[in-house]
Amino acid sequence: MAIYFLDTSAVIKRYVKEIGTAWVQALTLPTGPHSHFLARITWVETISAVTRRERSGHLSPPGAAGALSDFQQDFGRQYIPVEISAALIGHAGSLARLHALRGYDAVQLAALEVRVKIPSLILASADAALNTAAEGLPVEDPNTHP
Repeated sequence: MAIYFLDTSAVIKRYVKEIGTAWVQALTLPTGPHSHFLARITWVETISAVTRRERSGHLSPPGAAGALSDFQQDFGRQYIPVEISAALIGHAGSLARLHALRGYDAVQLAALEVRVKIPSLILASADAALNTAAEGLPVEDPNTHP
């Protein structure tokens, strides 16, 4: 059993077909042996990502509705959310400055604080900047699993 922290760039692949979808779907099988942490903000980021794909025409309205419905169900059943506290936001600000990350990427990186309790944690992310800034954490990029 492995314990993963999935950022939005990995989570979205479970619900929208793209490079790495099969790998993420296998990783997150409800009957699978793995545990999956994610930052609470992944809720907003995933809804935004699906909606943008729908509005740009890359995802049909029924496809978007299905993806959002599946994500919302899985969020409550399968993922372990890392709550966003004032301390975590403060740490994210420092990480944004240190690594020149976008705001939510810095929050994702700060949410990896769960690794203090889970030293075997693996980051699953398709975000190159976040992966580079992972501060020694093992990283699996779904884009390398076509």
